[in-house]
Amino acid sequence: MWTLIWLTTTVFGRDGLEPTDRLVPPGWQGNPWGPVATRARENGQIPPITMSPTMKQWDAWGKNVLRDGDIVFRRADARVLFGRFPFSRFIANVTNSRFSHTGIVAVEKGEPVVYDTTKAGVRRQPFAVWMLDNVGAFGVKRVQPALHDRAQKAVEWCRDRYQRQVPFDYDLNLNDNALYCVEMTEKAYRAAGLKLSDPVRLAEMERVAEYPVCIFVFMQLSPLKLDQQVFFPGNERHGIWSCPSLQTVYVSPPPAPTASRRPAARPTSPTSDRRSPATPSQATAIRGAARPS
Repeated sequence: MWTLIWLTTTVFGRDGLEPTDRLVPPGWQGNPWGPVATRARENGQIPPITMSPTMKQWDAWGKNVLRDGDIVFRRADARVLFGRFPFSRFIANVTNSRFSHTGIVAVEKGEPVVYDTTKAGVRRQPFAVWMLDNVGAFGVKRVQPALHDRAQKAVEWCRDRYQRQVPFDYDLNLNDNALYCVEMTEKAYRAAGLKLSDPVRLAEMERVAEYPVCIFVFMQLSPLKLDQQVFFPGNERHGIWSCPSLQTVYVSPPPAPTASRRPAARPTSPTSDRRSPATPSQATAIRGAARPS
């Protein structure tokens, strides 16, 4: 499915940048959140990130709540077709999930950072920066206390892939040559000895029957097949979110109900039907697992 993003960007000329990518000065080459860019910021070659009041709140929240190995979930807002088609929302909807993206937290020098991957490769972003790309639901899961050693091993695995700059997996294969975001989260914990979830066949996505036109187009424009198995953020029944070895640290309130679960007849405009994302003030209602033990 991510192949469609690349194809659409090539055909229609959209730059495909994440909002956080735009924090990088023009002209920077390579992964804007990779090891080279991180060193450049530390050395003053790239200006430091200016923290907005909301970012400062998320930073303080993250320092108080997040721990090594926490899995963070968000609903991103990747869009195609000149920004008119909400691709991330579609992926969340067709899989019947509130989320479209995952990452793994590490606390480094007292600062929470998130390891994930996008088309530029494996990234390391300050948590407050990572939250800039969230436009909807946000959640945090943590391994059960007895499995804490697996969390540290998963973080070490992410750091290794970050230093090696493993490329993004546009074909969503299950091999280790490249990684997409949920695959990276899953394989980090599998490398630590803990399976979080089983992949789901594209044909078995919970709401696939509601999106026949979009699915048909995806199959025509990419090498993906309906019998291909893919890892997903998931919900209470499938995907990483359903893992019984994880406990919920935080999940934002559920979205408001809508009159119909079926998608609009045509892609919506960039400003329509965009629910407010979780905010630091909303995130004060944290379950007991949020406190360090």
